[in-house]
Amino acid sequence: MNTTDTTPPSALVHLTTAGVSLLLDATDARLPAVVYWGSALGSLTSEDARALSDALVEPASGNVVDQPVRLALLPELHAGWEGKPGVAGHRDGTDWSPKFAVTSIEFTTEPHREGILSEAGAAAVTFRAGDGHAGLSLTIEVELLVSGLLRARAELTNTAAGTYTVTDLNVALPVPSRASEILDFAGRWSRERTPQRRQLVVGIHEREGRKGRTGPDAATILSVGTPGFGFQHGEVWGVHVAFSGNHRHYAERLSTGFQVVGGGELLLPGEIRLQPDASYRGPWLYGAYGSGLDDQAHRVHRYLRSRAEHPASERRVTLNVWEAVYFDHDCARLIDLADRAAAMGVERYVLDDGWFSGRRDDTRGLGDWSVDTDVWPTGLAPIVDHVRGLGMEFGLWFEPEMINEDSDLARAHPEWIMQTGGRLPVESRHQQVLNLGIPAAYDHIVERMSSILSEYDITYIKWDHNRDLIDAGTYPSGAPGVHEQTLAAYRLMDDLKRRHPGLEIESCASGGSRVDLGVIERTDRVWVSDCLDSVDRQQMNRWTMQLLPAEMLGSHIGSGVNHTTGRRHELSFRAATALFGHFGIEWDLTQATQQESLDLAAWIELYKKHRSLLHTGDLMRADQTDPTLQVYGAVSPDKREALIFLAYLGRSDVAPRRVFTVPGLAPDKRYRVAPVLVGTPDDGRTDPLWYGDGSGVVLTGRVLAAAGLQAPGSFPERIVMLRVTEEC
Repeated sequence: MNTTDTTPPSALVHLTTAGVSLLLDATDARLPAVVYWGSALGSLTSEDARALSDALVEPASGNVVDQPVRLALLPELHAGWEGKPGVAGHRDGTDWSPKFAVTSIEFTTEPHREGILSEAGAAAVTFRAGDGHAGLSLTIEVELLVSGLLRARAELTNTAAGTYTVTDLNVALPVPSRASEILDFAGRWSRERTPQRRQLVVGIHEREGRKGRTGPDAATILSVGTPGFGFQHGEVWGVHVAFSGNHRHYAERLSTGFQVVGGGELLLPGEIRLQPDASYRGPWLYGAYGSGLDDQAHRVHRYLRSRAEHPASERRVTLNVWEAVYFDHDCARLIDLADRAAAMGVERYVLDDGWFSGRRDDTRGLGDWSVDTDVWPTGLAPIVDHVRGLGMEFGLWFEPEMINEDSDLARAHPEWIMQTGGRLPVESRHQQVLNLGIPAAYDHIVERMSSILSEYDITYIKWDHNRDLIDAGTYPSGAPGVHEQTLAAYRLMDDLKRRHPGLEIESCASGGSRVDLGVIERTDRVWVSDCLDSVDRQQMNRWTMQLLPAEMLGSHIGSGVNHTTGRRHELSFRAATALFGHFGIEWDLTQATQQESLDLAAWIELYKKHRSLLHTGDLMRADQTDPTLQVYGAVSPDKREALIFLAYLGRSDVAPRRVFTVPGLAPDKRYRVAPVLVGTPDDGRTDPLWYGDGSGVVLTGRVLAAAGLQAPGSFPERIVMLRVTEEC
């Protein structure tokens, strides 16, 4: 049972767990300010907290306001803050610079957060404040989760007559001056989450997402750290906005040297107009502090894995038939693929785009969620029943938020297409956006999808979203509708899961364009990218794991010649790349040779053997000086075993004498490191002395982290796998 205690509106609050401390100053009825956020401070008395708070007050500098500038979680202009404000809005041009006074502070302790220490004995704190002059009230929620992950969000309410227009509601967290280097992500379709670094200089580094979905180029986690920080070293402070619509992340440094990271939803003009007593609540801003990027990632992963809704069952080997058949839905061919897949050990079969009314290509049919009787004269029962009879689950592709102009739905309800200015938006992939913010449109889609899910034994949805939201207004006014569309998409996912218990949903959006902690609250995995090229996937999987753990990353084996890049790769490289994720196949199995089929079955068996480790272990990425060799893997929580991958991505500038280290193991335990061999042996590999007869070598975790081992020699675009097990 939760216990709640209300204190007077003045407090210093210290939350600490998992090696992280957060000290908040909410004294004198002021909005809470972060005094400190970083590595754990240990137990603090009230006197300690007060002394630290006073010790970190900056002296006044020249030509600024005549008092120390105080940065609240929602930065306030009236306090002398000259950077991006937390609350931005107005009441017909007035009340644009509110001054809030805290009216209550409520502490909450939940059973699953036992062990979190604070002066108040709480892991979560809620601040309620108001500004009677501006006619606004404010609620700020702050939590330090069991993993050491911080999150905060705010809700603004109009308490006066007339309309209050909200333009921004941003949460900001201070970072120390020693953090001077920014890491975030760019990217494009089929090349998502490309890391980029730059110096944090005076001004603002702002990443705006205006696509109506997260986007392939989203910042994902915007981090600021000590110079040269890596996976295993350096301090790093990062933020993530848990919202799938328009959003912003930013890092800002003022001329005074004060610097923050923050973000919130990016609101279109007039999108939030609060009538009296109406409220707007912004998304969670997650803050992840770590000693190195792996430590930061662990905090997010452990939080996700602690949730009741996190996928608990073993992640099933999945065959998706898209790249095998595209729109050519022939029942006999699809049944043949199912037979081949089941014989190899596949556990889930997903029928992709092309099954519904009129959908013979991507120019028509979206929105008409009825089975195409020209292709499936007796419905989907023949393929569904056959797949289920083989012992596999059945999944189906939908794109619920989209509509083709060439569809029965668009002809019947053209007003349901998002639009503004008396015009339809420019098409993208021949499609428009269906306005789920219109109740009738929402009701139609939820009923059509639910009808299909009720008629057939379907346990999995591949949920696609194949275009950005441009000119996304609501007919006939044309008022912007991205905010409502995003919430409606969330509601649709929630409704379907409520109606169909056990349903799993994959978030796909032109590949990896909707990867965020907002959508992951209601989905079970993401499709990292439409590109299955193993060289590109090495990078995309590597950096998507900064936010999501391996079991939530759709990771499939494509065909020998990649459909996106045209590059050719051996099965061993494709399979080993896909192994560290939610493993699957996206390949026309009829084109596999007999030996490839045997090898593929062996890889599936290997995945099943190790998936528990891969999907519960801590991510490990070693810092390497040679970019042509990447070393990564999963270390079990008890540090008794690990599976390590050495990915050779190019030809080194020096002779192939490369020592790699294995961080993350218990320093004083002894481990055997031995090769993992599966399928047809790779050519072009030369084994070091320690390989021996395949039994490997025994060394301590401390030695493996500090001295390491000599890497085998290998052709590029190959992977060597190693099993690490504790020696008793």
